[in-house]
Amino acid sequence: MTPITTIAALEARYEAAHPVALTKVTDRITPAYRSWIEASRFCILSTVGPEGTDGTPRGDDGPVVQVADATTLLMPDWQGNNRLDSLRNIVRDGRFSLMFLVPGKTDVVRINGTAQVTADDAFVARFERKGMQPATVVVFTVAEVYFQCGKALLRSDIWNRNDAADLPSAGALVADAVRGFDAEALDAVYDQSLKSTMW
Repeated sequence: MTPITTIAALEARYEAAHPVALTKVTDRITPAYRSWIEASRFCILSTVGPEGTDGTPRGDDGPVVQVADATTLLMPDWQGNNRLDSLRNIVRDGRFSLMFLVPGKTDVVRINGTAQVTADDAFVARFERKGMQPATVVVFTVAEVYFQCGKALLRSDIWNRNDAADLPSAGALVADAVRGFDAEALDAVYDQSLKSTMW
């Protein structure tokens, strides 16, 4: 493999970006973007830390984030596997990216900026449901907001497919990497946990 090592060499492989691709970026959540974000129950959060990058799916049974104002988003951190990869990164290096998806739409809304993690009562209490509160809330400060055209989702036909048949289970994935791991035991616990609600 011969790597491309300069920006000039990279740009030589492509046509110039369409002017709209360069001017579509805004530094705030406009009313149109707000309606889009509030329709999204699923996003991908990307962070960076000393160990490298991390990308994690985030979802909720309503909007995956709350829009606090034109430059601030709030995301509750509900009980999960407690690896805390994203949260550790944010504590040490606040840079983030978010990609919001909405089933049926092929566009993706992207947001970049900086984030902080808080456990302040005023923040966690606003997400209380059925007597439960998130452990923390991620506060995102927006620097860039823009949409990504739908070519990737159109090519993948993601909203019209189900390619899950014959894929390995969670237990099988771990057993393939860890010798002697009991895949069936994990699958039993894992399947049960997915059937229960987070509340």
